[in-house]
Amino acid sequence: MPARNRLAAPSVEERTGATRRTALRGLGLAVGGAALATGLGTSPAAADPRRGVTTYVLVHGTHSAGAFWLPIAQELTLRGHRVVMVDQPCHGAEAFVPESYQRQDLTAMATEPSPLKGLGLEDYEARVTGIVRRAARNGPVVLVGHSLGGVSVSRVGDAVPHLLHHICYMAAFCPSRVLPTADACTAAPENADAVSPVELTVGDPDRLGVLRLNFRTGDSRELALLKEMICADYSDAEFRRILAGMQTDEPVAAYAGRAVGRAGSWGRIPRTYLRFGRDRTIATALQDRMIAEADAFTPGNSFRVHDFPGASHVGPLDPIPVAEILDTLAG
Repeated sequence: MPARNRLAAPSVEERTGATRRTALRGLGLAVGGAALATGLGTSPAAADPRRGVTTYVLVHGTHSAGAFWLPIAQELTLRGHRVVMVDQPCHGAEAFVPESYQRQDLTAMATEPSPLKGLGLEDYEARVTGIVRRAARNGPVVLVGHSLGGVSVSRVGDAVPHLLHHICYMAAFCPSRVLPTADACTAAPENADAVSPVELTVGDPDRLGVLRLNFRTGDSRELALLKEMICADYSDAEFRRILAGMQTDEPVAAYAGRAVGRAGSWGRIPRTYLRFGRDRTIATALQDRMIAEADAFTPGNSFRVHDFPGASHVGPLDPIPVAEILDTLAG
């Protein structure tokens, strides 16, 4: 990756048919929910009456939901922006909680049907595009995706590039012609060292149509694996808080769907990548490859890369450094 495109993160940063193993390496895990915030601050870029207030549309990763973004959304709101934290179908406020999961009956959980079976990237793209269309009536839109949310960013960017002021991938999948799906990205040699909770899978993903994980496990070894994968640098209390918001199911089709933007549409939108240096879900080497392949595809429009060398997959515990960078994208 050319050094000219990499920007240092603020100094305050220094304080997840697809195969079971391949798909699980690409999990983007975080908390659930959805919300809309109206800007209150005085950011010049956001408040310019000629442009309208900037709306940030934030897309979560797998086994997650909109409320993953809440700390960052609050910071952006206080800087004068409007924020929508997307819940993908059957996530967050629409989340499916298996009855067997509530009882911790793993035998029943292995076969209980899921309404997420059959959902794919078309459904995710439609959800986000609908929100972008509505938000764009009021001013510029910045679209941000975390982890698996990156495939939605690419699909939506290709579908409605004229409605997007900027797109941003936060430790997220950015598929290419060589690695056209999230599955292909996770299977790349650059992701060989990623942590995969294969043993936590409940049931057969190909039969269930979903990747089902038991986040209420009490097994210390399994919990250690999940923490390494999600947020090794967080305290145990913070890790448990994140686990409490996880949902069990993610459709396998979301990993297998093609999400490659075209040079004349997606490739024209200004774009940023937030690169996390201690990510054990989407390895930093894979992040670098995705950035490099995108830049080679559209050499006249390269990623602006911001490094967070100490950040694990869910990002810094302090939301301010990330919010500060996102704030600049409204300009």
